[in-house]
Amino acid sequence: MPQHYSLMVPGAKPAAQKLEVTAPYDRELIATVDTVDKAGIEQALATAARLFNDKSSWLSAAQRIDILSKAVHLMHDRAESLTLIAAREGGKPLIDSQVEMARAIDGIKNCIECIRTAQGEEIPMGINAASMNRMAMTRHEPVGVVVAVSAFNHPINLIVHQIGPAIAAGCPVIVKPAEDTPLSCYELVKIFHQAGLPEDWCQVVSTTNLSVAEALVSDRRVGFFSFIGSAKVGWMLRSKLAAGTRCALEHGGAAPVIIAADADLDDALPLLAKGGFYHAGQVCVSVQRIFVHSSIARKVAETIAELGDNMTVGDPTLADTDIGPLIRHRENDRVHQWVENAVNAGAEKLSGGTKISASCYQPTVLFNPPEDTDVSRREIFGPVICVYTYDDIDDAIARANSLDFAFQAAVFTRNIDLAMHAYKQLNASAIMINDHTAFRVDWMPFAGLRQSGLGTGGIPYTFEDMQIKKMMLIRSSRL
Repeated sequence: MPQHYSLMVPGAKPAAQKLEVTAPYDRELIATVDTVDKAGIEQALATAARLFNDKSSWLSAAQRIDILSKAVHLMHDRAESLTLIAAREGGKPLIDSQVEMARAIDGIKNCIECIRTAQGEEIPMGINAASMNRMAMTRHEPVGVVVAVSAFNHPINLIVHQIGPAIAAGCPVIVKPAEDTPLSCYELVKIFHQAGLPEDWCQVVSTTNLSVAEALVSDRRVGFFSFIGSAKVGWMLRSKLAAGTRCALEHGGAAPVIIAADADLDDALPLLAKGGFYHAGQVCVSVQRIFVHSSIARKVAETIAELGDNMTVGDPTLADTDIGPLIRHRENDRVHQWVENAVNAGAEKLSGGTKISASCYQPTVLFNPPEDTDVSRREIFGPVICVYTYDDIDDAIARANSLDFAFQAAVFTRNIDLAMHAYKQLNASAIMINDHTAFRVDWMPFAGLRQSGLGTGGIPYTFEDMQIKKMMLIRSSRL
């Protein structure tokens, strides 16, 4: 029997339309979710704005630490059930969803540390005639109402990255989870409420249509807009923001990797196979384009193909599954079409290239696909790795830099000078030396450049973005 999730906007009435949440693996109906129309959005915004404008109602740092600490314990207690929900609704294999759950718990601990270590600064005064007899200092205050729009591919951890820092910073938050994976969000917010966060301080909305979502995002009462999802939607919503609304956007990429002739392949290739095929390639920094010195290129491509062939594809809720489904059947069709187009254009298919089912795609390695094909120019967001040959490192770097995306990149080499050269020349916000492009810990900066995003993610950085530095200046003849 499918579960029903009720509206989480105090005082609002649900719209007539219900959101149906189905498992991407077999399209089984998991749950139905209440949605809101524009009246519900107005109720949510009015509630959040009232809380922010009434400074006497703000949660103290001690209260926020207590709430987040209790949430950590509740998440620990319910980790198994939350992980299964996330795997079922999002399609990420259970073993990887368990890792995501552990990261999410650690992320809340990180939010607590952000509160504990937050501090203002003294602004220099008394250093010239104009600043004599004055003292100035800053302290942090919440930026305002936070609206967070999230993505499907990490339904637990992305929500933690968006609402955890908002709670830690003292901001009322309204979160809109992805339509494909809202259940993890609803369960997490319930945990925050049970941990002592008043319901008004964190509201969840599933909207009836895009115009309702736009009404939420574009409202002048929004102080900060956090978006994780496609570049097309993210840049469009940014254009709708009211004057003064701050924002952070996290989009996708087409992560490049350069492998030098001297690289330790026994170490590198399992990392790259995991980094490309993990979660069926549905990660914004998945290994997608690997540029390999011509002396070892075919060996690299064939070994990654073999590693992919040995991975188990199927039901994400089973413990031995390595790769689950794509989030929608039409995405499976799109990935297959892109692969077919690349092969028809001259790419050599070394493995995969077939749909295992309506939802699952075989791990695929393409050798030297033409530069003008979709798999070479766009984010695949599927379990496909492209391997290209090069003879000159600067040619490989130029090809890696040729797209409008710039997020994380990697270089594998034992030569420190070559590594430093690649670090300097590659266009990316993070360059991994002898590690795959999908590496991330939640306290490091995570920033998409160019079309890949705006601002810097990572819990401490989001916590900082969701606050203002408010200065106090004192003038006294005794200073």
